[in-house]
Amino acid sequence: MTPMSTSVIPTSLEAALRERGAGAYVITVGDTGAPHIVYAEVVPHPEGLLAEVGARTASNARARGQVSLLYPARHDDDYSLIVDAMAIPEGGNDGRLRLEPTRAVLHRPGPAAAPTASACGSDCVPIPLSSTR
Repeated sequence: MTPMSTSVIPTSLEAALRERGAGAYVITVGDTGAPHIVYAEVVPHPEGLLAEVGARTASNARARGQVSLLYPARHDDDYSLIVDAMAIPEGGNDGRLRLEPTRAVLHRPGPAAAPTASACGSDCVPIPLSSTR
C-alpha cells in the first residue's frame, strides 16, 4: 500500500461525505446484541444526515440509538470512512433516521513493519465534526 498524500485527505466530515457519495453501510445492534448491517442511502440533512433504512434497522435504532456508518475504501491505498452517530427516528415508524454524527475517522490498516501514531496500530485520521449540510 502506498500512503495517501495528506493533500487529498478531507479536512472536514462534510468534505469526506461529499467525496464518497450517498451509499453507506448502516450498522445497528439487535435485541440479542448481534450486529445488523445494511447498505442504504445517507444524505445531508439540515440537522446532520438522513438515512433511508428498512424496518429492522429502524427498530434497532429506535431501541438503541447509537449507530455507525461505514463508507468502504474505494481502492487499495484508500481509507474507509467510519462515522458514529446518534439516530433519531423521523416520521414515526417508517425507515427514515436522522443521524447526528458524534465521531468520524478515516481508517486503513497500517503498514506491517512501520509504527503508526494510532494506538490500534492502524493508519487513522480523525475527521473534525463540522456542519454536514
